[in-house]
Amino acid sequence: MTLAELQRLAPAEIRSLNERFESASPQEILGWADERFGMDLALMSSFGLEDVALFDMFWRINPKARIMTLDTLRLPTETYTVMDRVRARYETEIEAFTPDSEAVSEMVRDRGYNLFYMSIENRKLCCQIRKVNPLNRALSGLGAWITGLRRDQGMARGTINIIEWDEVHKNYKINPLANWTFDQVREYVVTKNVPYNELHDQGYPSIGCAPCTRSIQPGEDLRAGRWWWETDPNAKECGLHIVEKAAR
Repeated sequence: MTLAELQRLAPAEIRSLNERFESASPQEILGWADERFGMDLALMSSFGLEDVALFDMFWRINPKARIMTLDTLRLPTETYTVMDRVRARYETEIEAFTPDSEAVSEMVRDRGYNLFYMSIENRKLCCQIRKVNPLNRALSGLGAWITGLRRDQGMARGTINIIEWDEVHKNYKINPLANWTFDQVREYVVTKNVPYNELHDQGYPSIGCAPCTRSIQPGEDLRAGRWWWETDPNAKECGLHIVEKAAR
């Protein structure tokens, strides 16, 4: 049993916290999480606009705030650049988790380098090996993790709560930006002069692996550039974020 399980909040307490935090700022939510979980709390960052904004807020609360990332080994150069800028700006260590090299080699040998274009099954396999499995390792010792999920991103994200019990990883999932918009995030980043991924200035509101992300056209959904060749708009997930009723 994990420490988070031993200290697990009652469902009524989680409901009360979510009611309280609906009108709270992200900074207030982060402050509560930092006070409760201390160094057993980390931001899981893809270094998109939401995540750099959150880390700036988190760092201002706790200069030793932990930041983790999943380096799939196929990220855009611009993402690695902003990682370097964040590390220098905040004088922080970025805890990076990479996929198992043997699993990647076997996948590529069996299905090819760009297997994800061939089928949804292949794409989900690639996400599992490059993202989900490293995430499981990263979260194994944490009491809680912070995400940049927002309800206005749609799909299952539209129903997220601010504080959730993550049944998959047996810890808490904190979504401080749940009721923010993309424009609010962008305004924060500009106002605070936060380092950000330059692809956001080229029409990329959501950034993942280089082969699986494109810019979007005006009027398109914010996640339309993710796995754009797939026809189901409700399947734009990689398996990192699972919304379960038990987590509320």
